[in-house]
Amino acid sequence: MKKTLIALSVISLLLCAAAGAAAQGLPIYNDIPSPLAGNYPSQPFQAQQASEFGDRVAFAPGGRALRTVTVTMSSWACQTGGWTVGCTTAAGATFTHPITLNIYNVGPGNSVGSLLATKTQVQTIPYRPSSDFANCGDARWYDGSTCFNGKAANISFDLTSLNVTLPNQVIVGIAYNTSNYGYSPLGTQPCSSTVQGCPYDSLNVALVNPALTQSVGVNPAPSDAYFNTQTAFWYCDGGASGVGTFRLDAGCWTGFKPALKINAANVPLTKDDCKGDGWQTRTNGAGQPFPNQGQCIQYVNTGK
Repeated sequence: MKKTLIALSVISLLLCAAAGAAAQGLPIYNDIPSPLAGNYPSQPFQAQQASEFGDRVAFAPGGRALRTVTVTMSSWACQTGGWTVGCTTAAGATFTHPITLNIYNVGPGNSVGSLLATKTQVQTIPYRPSSDFANCGDARWYDGSTCFNGKAANISFDLTSLNVTLPNQVIVGIAYNTSNYGYSPLGTQPCSSTVQGCPYDSLNVALVNPALTQSVGVNPAPSDAYFNTQTAFWYCDGGASGVGTFRLDAGCWTGFKPALKINAANVPLTKDDCKGDGWQTRTNGAGQPFPNQGQCIQYVNTGK
C-alpha cells in the first residue's frame, strides 16, 4: 500500500511539473541558441559599472498575453579561487541572486518609454566549473571540446500574474546589483574579502548574434542596445547622451545582443482559430498549448 501511495505521489508531482512547464505559453521572440554552448561573449555589470542592460525586440504574429521571459546569463564565478588564477568548483554548485526583469514601452525615437512590467526573482546561478589546466593550458574550464572562462545558463521569470498584454515591440531590461554598482549597490559583504570575491560581481548577461540565432520574432535594430553605466567610455557615443541612465545606446552592438526568449498566451476566440493547423499556434488562458484541434474547439465552447 505504501509503495502504491509513493508511486501515485511521484506521478502526481510529474504531472504538476509538466503542467507548469506547459503553462509558459508559446514563443513570440527567441534568439537563445538551443542547445546552449558552454559560454558566450557577455556584458559585465561590476566590471563595466552597469546597472541595467537590454534590447528592443519585435514579436512574431500571435498572442500578446505575457507569460514568461528567459534570459541567458554568463557566470564567471568560482566557488573557490578565481577565473584568472585557478578555479575550483564542486559539481553542480550554485549561488542565488535577485535579478530584475523590466519591460518598457518603446518611446519616441526608440527611447525608453513607460514601464509595462517588472519582476524581481531570486535566481539560482551555477558557478563556472573548475579549471582544466591539462586541456586548456590556463585557468579556463573544458567542456570536452572547447575551453571557456564563464558558463552560460538560462534563468526564467514568470510574469503571468501581472496580466500584461504586450504591444508589438518592447524594450527589455535586465537589472541587478553588484558590490559597487546597480540601482542599490550591495557594498562590503563577507564574500568581499575572499579570494573568489562575491559571485554576483562575476555575473554577466550573455550576448548572441540574432542574425545567427534568431528563431522567432525580429531584432529590429541590430546595431543598437539599451544600457545604463556610470562610465562614459562604455557607451557607443562616449557618454554624449548622458551616463547613469537606462537609455538607447546606438551603433556599436552588432552581433552582441542579449539572449532572450519571451512567451505569451494566444487564446482562440472562434472555432476557426482552431481549424487546420491553427490549434498548434494557440494556448488556453494559462498559456498551455492544446494537444489537438478538438481540445482547442472545446476551449472556445466551454472555456476549459
